[in-house]
Parts: sequence; structure tokens; C-alpha cells
Amino acid sequence: MKYSKEFKSEAINLSDEIGVKKATQQLGLNYYTLADWRKLRKIEKKQSLTLSCDKAAQRIRELEKENSQLRQANEILKDALGFFAKDRNK
Repeated sequence: MKYSKEFKSEAINLSDEIGVKKATQQLGLNYYTLADWRKLRKIEKKQSLTLSCDKAAQRIRELEKENSQLRQANEILKDALGFFAKDRNK
């Protein structure tokens, strides 16, 4: 039998609240069916967390590169300001 994502989600939520055994009895499901859905949810959460960490690491690298470029530009502007300030004092 094929179950919708909504049904699976609600069944998992119910099992979180009252336990797997009671949820399967109330819903007329096989114990291992619901247990497998719970395992899949756990794996999916772990994978999404890993992807989130990868994206965060990539974003950090991008920001570090941008920060380095901005520091270089700032140094150039400081040097230019010093050059023009000397020229103005003459």
C-alpha cells in the first residue's frame, strides 16, 4: 500500500507523541513500516544538516575572500590618502 507524504508525516508525529507501538495500533500500520519511516526521517535530517554545513563552509570561504579583497582596497585607499595629503601640504 502506498501512503501520502502527509500521512507519513502525521504518523511519525503521532509516534513521537505516543510511541511507535500505540501509533501503529491506532493507524492500523505494521510496526516496522512506521519504524522505517522514522529511520528515513532521521537519515534525511542528517543529510540536510550535512548539506547545510557544506553550504555554510562555502559561504564562509566566500566571505573570507571578500574580506581579504576589501582589506586590500582599504590599504590602497589609505596609501592614496597619504599621497594626496603630502601633496596638499606643499
